[in-house]
Amino acid sequence: MSTERISPKPAAAVAADPAASTADVRTARLAVTVFPLLVLAAGGVGLTAPSHFTGWAPAVPHLLGVVMFTMGLTLTAPDFRAVARRPWAVGLGLIAHYVIMPGLGWLVANALDLPPQLAAGVILVGCAPSGTASNVVTYLARGDVALSVSVATVSTLVAPLVTPPLTLLLADRFLDVDAGAMVTDILKTVLVPVLGGALVRWLFGRYLDRVLRVLPWLSALTVAVLVLIVVSGSAARLKDAAGLVFLAVVLHNTLGLALGYAAARLAKLGTPASRAMAFEVGMQNSGLAASLATAHFSPAAALPAAVFSVWHNVSGAAVAAWMSRTRRER
Repeated sequence: MSTERISPKPAAAVAADPAASTADVRTARLAVTVFPLLVLAAGGVGLTAPSHFTGWAPAVPHLLGVVMFTMGLTLTAPDFRAVARRPWAVGLGLIAHYVIMPGLGWLVANALDLPPQLAAGVILVGCAPSGTASNVVTYLARGDVALSVSVATVSTLVAPLVTPPLTLLLADRFLDVDAGAMVTDILKTVLVPVLGGALVRWLFGRYLDRVLRVLPWLSALTVAVLVLIVVSGSAARLKDAAGLVFLAVVLHNTLGLALGYAAARLAKLGTPASRAMAFEVGMQNSGLAASLATAHFSPAAALPAAVFSVWHNVSGAAVAAWMSRTRRER
């Protein structure tokens, strides 16, 4: 869960324009500031009053579908043309994302000797596609937003083919993984809504301009409800394992940001692209991870995704603020 499908646009759409208005910058900063607070508040409610949300778990896939549909509404033809213009950079971002984060999830789970449910949850977060909050923080970091949007879009579209087998490969020794059922769930809750949103945008785009500015907040509210449901479903377990889960999430996210940046620098992509790559690798669609963990593992396995949802937005905003004050080289 994350602003991850807090939709990169309209905030990120202006990022490609060097003359982006002060109002747009304020909107993006407000999104990455308010969203973690909103999710944290939702998690607090779920932790302190879990009994009020008993029976809400079946709504999780539907709520994720809403978030994915709003993401699809933000996609336009230029987004796909951007992929075609720089296939090498987008391909590198895609490989880095699906190699670094799953590998780090496995390493963190084993290094901390996590209980099986938490270990599977951490690995599942690592196997999820990019989150589009990464697009907003890339904008704030003065990074390459076009590359960020391209990698996030492609990683989402290929998730049904990549996330289940990776999860099976890395997490099967902790819990039984039904990769086939996972493929079906990702198709229903991610790919179909995203493509549906893109189709609606293509058919009725001229009527949606006023709606687009509301989409990030609709996504944020929906993800907050997702966090509330996940946390309330395993509140007792979270109280016992909060410190361990938090440590795993911080290590996973921090190393992902650092290695994503390093991979782009080694490939000589330049500073703006390296900043984009850091966020595309280190920030995850933890909403998808939480939904899959709840459906295929247990509520406890969804806890790393819930914590990741808050933390990666906090760390992403902090790193973006630091990067925005440092020299941007080509």
